[in-house]
Amino acid sequence: MFTHTSFVRGVNWIYLPSGVRLLSTLLVGVDGFLGLLLAGLLVDFLYWFPHDPVRATAGAILGSLAPYLVYRLALEYYDQRATLTNLAPKRLLILAVAYSVANPLFHHLWFALTGATKEWFESFFSMFVGDLTGTLILLYTMKGILALLPKQRSSSRMSNGMFNIQLALNRAYDNQSARLET
Repeated sequence: MFTHTSFVRGVNWIYLPSGVRLLSTLLVGVDGFLGLLLAGLLVDFLYWFPHDPVRATAGAILGSLAPYLVYRLALEYYDQRATLTNLAPKRLLILAVAYSVANPLFHHLWFALTGATKEWFESFFSMFVGDLTGTLILLYTMKGILALLPKQRSSSRMSNGMFNIQLALNRAYDNQSARLET
């Protein structure tokens, strides 16, 4: 969608997958991290770096670790819940900025360790801007959509107008565990 906004291949001025990464970990925590890691390994090995397994592995780990650490920050400081209802726009902005700093920082530390630090400031800045714009677009779009959903009674499985994703995942895991035990 935004291929014409690339700084270099894989570093875009608007990078929507960054929003998906942060949203995944904010909603489902460690499961989101593991899903991102698996998807990152597949994409990095099959598309981005098929002939460089070290870079493919590092890219997948770093791309998954940054949003997970921001999720842990949200748990610690904001009492994060899977519904995102307690994340006011200001908190979303803080988490988006934290992720947008952490992701390029981790990648550029890796680049420095491997000696691939050409034009590091421009690369870091464009990765920061791309992650921030992509994350803000996705998070605020989702927050706006969720605000439009009708409010439900507190006795239902709906919480503040949106389905509690963590509850659904827990029930799915419980059902799967019960099937495996029998």
